[in-house]
Amino acid sequence: MANSITEQPELDLSRAQWQSGSRGTGDVEIAFVEGFIAMRHARKPEGPALIFNPQEWRAFVRGAREGDFDLT
Repeated sequence: MANSITEQPELDLSRAQWQSGSRGTGDVEIAFVEGFIAMRHARKPEGPALIFNPQEWRAFVRGAREGDFDLT
C-alpha cells in the first residue's frame, strides 16, 4: 500500500498572516503560505504548526464538518 502522507516542505511562517477560524474566538488559527495551509494553536503561537497541501486540507475540513473529530 502506498503512503498517503505527502512530504511537507519547510515553510517560513515568520511573516504568515494568521487568521482565526472562529470569528476571533477559537483556539485554531490558519495561514495560507506558498500554496499550503498552516494550522496552529492560537494560544500557543510559538508551538508547532500542522502543514496541509490543498487536497489534505479539503479532506480535513470535510472530516471536521462531518464530525469525525468530535470527542464527546
